[in-house]
Amino acid sequence: MLTIGDISEKVPIVSLTTKSADVNLLFEEDPDLEGILVEDHDKPVGLVMRAQFYRKISAKYGFDLFMGRSISLIMDRNPLIVDFFDPISSVSSKAMARSQKNLYDYVVVMQNDHLFGIVSIKNLLTKLAEIQVNQAIYTNPLSGLPGNVLIEEKIHEYIQAETKPFSLLYLDLDHFKEYNDTYGFKKGDLLIKEISNLLSQSILLSGNEESFVGHIGGDDFVAILPHLNYEPTCQTIIQEYQIRIQKYYDPYDWQNQFVYTNDRNGQYGKIPLVSLSIAVVTNQHQTFQSIEHISKVSAMVKKQCKSVEGSCFISYETIHQKI
Repeated sequence: MLTIGDISEKVPIVSLTTKSADVNLLFEEDPDLEGILVEDHDKPVGLVMRAQFYRKISAKYGFDLFMGRSISLIMDRNPLIVDFFDPISSVSSKAMARSQKNLYDYVVVMQNDHLFGIVSIKNLLTKLAEIQVNQAIYTNPLSGLPGNVLIEEKIHEYIQAETKPFSLLYLDLDHFKEYNDTYGFKKGDLLIKEISNLLSQSILLSGNEESFVGHIGGDDFVAILPHLNYEPTCQTIIQEYQIRIQKYYDPYDWQNQFVYTNDRNGQYGKIPLVSLSIAVVTNQHQTFQSIEHISKVSAMVKKQCKSVEGSCFISYETIHQKI
């Protein structure tokens, strides 16, 4: 995943005791230079943007007041400071939330408590637009969630970070084909969108920016939690699912808790209502060597989960809880 540090760059750095006249020379020598950092003991303590610098210098008595004195009198003492590994999207949100007069100021990037560089707003927005375009290309058009390419990238990212805990949730709707046969593909598409909204609200809006939800296709979804405490999330998803699914059935079918239609083998009979199976795989007790490896384990757990009647979640250790 691209971070803000990956697009940072270097700019001139001056000390607190640097005279404004010397800063003026730096700006004159490089007409394309937008700003200069002020540091003290390798810590950023201020930011001087070209526009603001000359606004103060050109004010009445500004030249006489500031030019022979320390840049600390002019600098912005509260620049936006972020960590090297912060996601570009979150930094963009913080940058755009600033006041109008600071909207186009540099973003200061730190790594391991040391000054690393800056990111200009122009480069930040350009890179953010590129990311959004790439995501749109690989997004499932029905659900609006990341598709297979982005799913594989995210899984690979977690596999590579061997010491980083994660829980992978493989979600699948049981009897979805029979639902389509009974209620039609249009209603089936609405149900898929409902599931994508449910997962987005339950996982992506949980407050952890590293969480991920993707749509493999059809009625298969993948979610990744950056921790091992998956049970509360699974319980919430299933409980909310049980509430939402009711509106997708006629009152008669909901009361019976089955529909009459053909199963996958072409046999006509009572088919249970659509339920939700969640197969859970974590790296708590094992290390995965590849995407194929984790996919194979997930498929095995999914098969076990689908053998349970009704909505449920089961972990790799075969511990399950039916809701």
